[in-house]
Amino acid sequence: MKIAIIGYGRMGRLIEDVAKKQGHEISCIIDVDNIGDFSSRKFRDSDVAIEFTTPGSAVDGILASFAAKVPVVVGTTGWDKSLADIKSMCEKGAGTILYASNFSIGMNIFMSLNRYMCRIMNGFEAYSPSLSETHHIHKLDHPSGTAVTLADQIISLTGRIRKWVEKEMGEQCEDGILPVYHKREGEVPGIHSVVWESDCDTITLTHDAKNRLGFARGAVSAALWLAGKKGFFTMGDFLSDVTGTNGLFE
Repeated sequence: MKIAIIGYGRMGRLIEDVAKKQGHEISCIIDVDNIGDFSSRKFRDSDVAIEFTTPGSAVDGILASFAAKVPVVVGTTGWDKSLADIKSMCEKGAGTILYASNFSIGMNIFMSLNRYMCRIMNGFEAYSPSLSETHHIHKLDHPSGTAVTLADQIISLTGRIRKWVEKEMGEQCEDGILPVYHKREGEVPGIHSVVWESDCDTITLTHDAKNRLGFARGAVSAALWLAGKKGFFTMGDFLSDVTGTNGLFE
């Protein structure tokens, strides 16, 4: 498989290492100093591209991939205002993308547990939810895209929660509002916790990434699955297909 890498930061380098160890060819690496390579033959001949850049440049990389007719796996978050337009382009046949806020297989299992927990806790109004995430100091967007995904799950599956609001750590919200907290420290790969608390006890679900390897492996696996497909896809589509399940991953 010929894989193009868009963004050559820590994740780009790790994806390169994972892909090469699996026997794949890195056809092209595009970063801020060689944007012109989007029009190169080596990029156009790639089977798939994997994009991990910044919120400000993600859409440009996606559109360049569409123009070159290269399916693209996108792990950058923070560009959600353009998501509906990108999805519409895919539905019209103008491009192919698999977008996820988190490519870790473990995190996607965690998201499934979060949805299941929401359905249970919706019937127990004594419990109020909160959400927190901790990442390394280099992460620009907050709350993280993964935290937003988790928060949206809670809202859609818990009828008594109307919206989420970003708050300072420990600051409380009125009923019906989900507080979302963020912290940036050191080189933390990512910690996400969903807490359901009553005046009697606390239930906590936590995913603690040990390193970034899980994100890279998941992204490469998703890229191999995406090659040759057409349209807009998510990790739920990928994982449902490879596990032969229906509804477990969304």
